[in-house]
This record gives sequence, structure tokens and C-alpha cells, in this order.
Amino acid sequence: MREASPNLTFVPACLPPDPVEVEELQRFVSNSKRLFVMTGAGISTESGIPDYRSEGVGLYARTDRRPVQHAEFIRSASARQRYWARNFVGWPQFSSHQPNKAHLVLRDWEKLGKLHWLVTQNVDALHTKAGSQRMTELHGCTHRVFCLACGDRILRSELQEHFEALNPTWKAEALDVAPDGDVFLTDEQVCNFQVPACRKCGGILKPDVTFFGDTVSQEKVRFVHHRLAESDSMLVAGSSMQVYSGYRFALAAREKKLPIAVLNIGPTRLDHFASLKLNSRCGELLPLILSGLKLFLQGLISERGKLQEAAVRSSAEGTRRGQQASHRSNHTKAIAEIMPKAQQSLHIHHVFICSSRSLDRGAGKHSQILGVCSKFGYSSFC
Repeated sequence: MREASPNLTFVPACLPPDPVEVEELQRFVSNSKRLFVMTGAGISTESGIPDYRSEGVGLYARTDRRPVQHAEFIRSASARQRYWARNFVGWPQFSSHQPNKAHLVLRDWEKLGKLHWLVTQNVDALHTKAGSQRMTELHGCTHRVFCLACGDRILRSELQEHFEALNPTWKAEALDVAPDGDVFLTDEQVCNFQVPACRKCGGILKPDVTFFGDTVSQEKVRFVHHRLAESDSMLVAGSSMQVYSGYRFALAAREKKLPIAVLNIGPTRLDHFASLKLNSRCGELLPLILSGLKLFLQGLISERGKLQEAAVRSSAEGTRRGQQASHRSNHTKAIAEIMPKAQQSLHIHHVFICSSRSLDRGAGKHSQILGVCSKFGYSSFC
């Protein structure tokens, strides 16, 4: 997985993060034990994918194009032909986009046990590419396609091969790709494009996304509400929350009196009731939060490996230094106990510290771990 270099073409102008904002968000995240995160198109703009509504740089501000409507796609063969022709042209560029620092940070928060559940309104698969697992794609994902008749599923990359086989001489150029992979083509370009049917039943193929005018399934809505009920705070990143399918969860969080933080360039529907509002780039501000704990744990893992190597060397010196080797072995076992439990704690919000009398610097290391755990909102036990 490659990390995208910051691409600011579709990012609205904003000031660098204010140190006060960094501290406020640090405190917000540190105080959370089960953070519920919702992301929108604004988190992917730094990967080179435009959003719809940002002033000056969003798709609506730059063009008069609008995304396909669900009812139009279902009832009109010409609408499906137009959609798939445009999607076919835009797919190589759209599918090549990579996660940026914001996506990777949220993946790391999940590993650290801070992020309880992630809900994305995006259909670009960048959270999946980043490695997030505790996640719901609220509006689906363009990387999957299914048959409306029999439900058979196929990867979008595989469908691209079928398109190419059916349209060997058809060509068009992608000038500007929308958040859903759509591009602009003229009617003359579209009219000769051939669309494949379902390989099993000959039915209509549709991307596994919720088009505008459609609704998210009640099963998925209930599932997300359950994950929200298990959470103790909510962070919205890169979304103005104009679409009700996502906004409803912010309303539910407010009803539960959960603290809500919003990180978005420009106004949102939550500004009047959010506990914290920050106007910064997601990929610039989020990496500054909780990074210290991640670096500390990485250092501890490295130290564990060095201690294990030292124990192996000392045990080879023979029986003359057997007692010393035994002490070192105990030292190694103690550290070996720290990391699995610490890594396990990344999912239960505690860091367990094991100490040994044979550790000359045990008290210092103990204090250091306690200090870091306390700073980042983790409890610890000896």
C-alpha cells in the first residue's frame, strides 16, 4: 500500500493548524475510550479526489455536472449506458488513488484501541486500502458491482476487462474525475459504448453504491446505530454532513449527549451543537494527534527484540554465568509479557506493565510507561 503525496488541487484554502486546535483535539481524543469516527469526501481530497460541495474547488463549484440519480439508472438503459461509459473512462485514474496521512492515522488509531468504529460516506475504498477493519462503508464502494436480478457480485476491476473486450476500438479521454469515478463525455461519445450484462443471468449490473435518491438499507443503519451506542464520543472528519444518511448519526450522538468534534474546512450542519469545531486539513492535523504513543510503543517493541537477542547470547556463555543468564532470561520474559499484553490492550484501552526485581532500570521504565499512558488517556496496571 502506497501513501499518497499531498495533492491540494481539490483542497479548499485554509490556514495551517493552530497549536491551540491541536491541543484541543488531542484532549478530545485522549479523553475518549471508544471513539466513533465518520468521514466524508473532505478526507480524500488530499489524495486527489474532488468532493462535491467545497467552495471554489468542489465538483458543484467547478462544473454543472451532477451525479446520476438512482431512479434514472434503474429505469433508463441510456442512463446506464452513459453512466458506465463515463465510469469506464474514469476508472483507471479513480482506482489508482492512494490513502493519504489522514486515512493511515485512523487505521493507526484503530490499532491503538482509540477508534471503536469508523463509518465512511465515501465510495473510494481508500480506508480499505489503508488497512482499516472496524469500518462500515455507509454508501457502499465503487470497487464492487452486483446484479440487480440475481445478486451475483463481481469486482469492478474484473468488469473493466469485460468493458475492454466489448469495446476494443472505443476511446475517450478522462479530463476530470468526480468523487464517484464519473467523468464528462458527450452524447456522441457514449452512443456506441457497449455495456455487459450479468454473467450468470443476463441482468442489469449496478455498482455497489447508494446513488443519490436511493436510501441506505435499514439493516446497515441499525448496525451503525449499535456501534454508535457502544461509543463514548464522535469525530466527524472531512464532511459538511449535508446528506441525511450520515447526519442522522450526529443527531443520535447529540441525543445521547456524546461529545462531538468536527474537523472540516468550511461550515457544517453540526457547527451549532458540536463540542469542538476545527477548520484544518485532515491530513495535516490528524497525524499530530496521539502520534507520541504510537512512537513509544514502536520503540518498546524494538527494545524487546534487542533484549531477547541479548538473552540468547548470554545463555551461550555456559554454566559459569548461569545465574546471570537466568536473571537476563527473567528480564526478557518480563519484557516479552509487556508487549503482547500492551498490544492486546490496544483493543481494550489498558497497558499492562510487568516488572522484575532483576531490572536495574525497572523503576525508571515503569514511570516512563505510566507517564505516557496517562498522557494519552490509557490506564495501566502492574
